[in-house]
Amino acid sequence: MRFEPLAIQGAARLHLDRHADERGWFARVFCEREFAQHGHASSLAQASLSFNARAGTVRGLHFQWPPSQESKLVRGELLDVLLDLRPPSPSYLQHLALPLDADERQALYVPVGVAHGFQTLADATEVLYMMSDYYAPQLQAGVRWNDPAFGISWPMAQIIQNDRDRDLPLFDRSGFERELQRRRAAPA
Repeated sequence: MRFEPLAIQGAARLHLDRHADERGWFARVFCEREFAQHGHASSLAQASLSFNARAGTVRGLHFQWPPSQESKLVRGELLDVLLDLRPPSPSYLQHLALPLDADERQALYVPVGVAHGFQTLADATEVLYMMSDYYAPQLQAGVRWNDPAFGISWPMAQIIQNDRDRDLPLFDRSGFERELQRRRAAPA
């Protein structure tokens, strides 16, 4: 695997090193040692798969509050969006939108404290998520996909989404930072 660092601190796009012959090809998609060498979460707690019937489906932008230490490794044919929600980070409140290519089978590493969302670019898109922490419903949260505070450009005008994501509140920086501090200070 080749790790390509991105503008969001700690995030990376992963490229496969394919070993091909007349049968096809083989490539490693996760290696605990390589992830650790690049400073990324090197253990996985869960893997999930989402199927998205139609192009234009938007999921997110999702994150988990502390004490969760959830990072993600995401694969699929989509426009992937990261939003840095870590106040000490030099890229705090900045977003990055980049396409993942199904033919190249790229993946995106999403560090702890970064919200994640995507828009599918083709019908019948499967998205594989591998997470470093268990899903905790009481810690789930999100940022609205079209919040003017972030100005994220989505490539497809037709947006297909569920009510939960569509109804997320607009971002309130001071309220977010107070809640983040409260949750960090709470006993685990």
